[in-house]
Amino acid sequence: MPVIVPTITTDNLEVYNANLAEFSKFCKRVHVDVSDGSLAPTNLLPLSSVHGQEGITLDVHLMSARPSEHLADILKLKPSLCIVHSEVDDDVQTFFNQLKSAGIKTGVALLKTTFPKRVQERIAMSDHVLIFAGQLGSQGGAIDMMQVEKVPLVRALKPDLEIGWDGGANLSNIRALAHAGIDVINVGSAITRATDKAAMYQSMLAEIERKGVLI
Repeated sequence: MPVIVPTITTDNLEVYNANLAEFSKFCKRVHVDVSDGSLAPTNLLPLSSVHGQEGITLDVHLMSARPSEHLADILKLKPSLCIVHSEVDDDVQTFFNQLKSAGIKTGVALLKTTFPKRVQERIAMSDHVLIFAGQLGSQGGAIDMMQVEKVPLVRALKPDLEIGWDGGANLSNIRALAHAGIDVINVGSAITRATDKAAMYQSMLAEIERKGVLI
C-alpha cells in the first residue's frame, strides 16, 4: 500500500512550524518543498530555516538549478531523502555521492515534459524518482493524470526504485494513484487547506484501502 505524505510548501517559518507540528500528530513522514527561485518561479523557505522533528522522516524536494550550491545546508539538515530535478545542469553524480556518504538517500524529479529514458543515467544513480504532475513551487494545481504513464517506464529502468508522486493528489483521485504502482503519494493542498487535516489524512488512507472496481 502506498504511503501518503503531507507536503509543506511555504516561505513563512511560522507556517512551516505549525504544519510540521500538526502533521507529526498523525503521520511519520513529511515532504518539504524548497525553492531558491532559480528553477521554480517562487522562493520558498530557505534550507537554512528548515528543520526536522523527532519521530518524523523528512524528505526534501530541492527545486534549484544548482543543487550543489546547497550541499552544506543539506548535510547539516540531514533529511532522509533529498530530491533534485533530473533536468538540472549540475554535477548531480558528485552531489549524490556526497549525500550518500552522509547516509542521505537520493532522488530525482521528472517534470511533465521529461521522458524517463532521456534521464536514465540520473535515474540509475537514484533511490527515488518523483513523478511531478503539478505546478513547481505552489500547491493547489490541477492534476495531470497522464503522468501516470511514466510509472512502468521508470520501473523498467530500475525495478527497486521508490516511486513518488507530486501534484494534485486529493480524495477523488488518490485511489487511482494508489493502483498505478506509486509507492509515495505526496499530498499538498488537499491536506494543508482541510479544516481537519488529520481527518482528511485518515479519509485518504481509507480510500486507498477500499476494495472494489475503480470508476
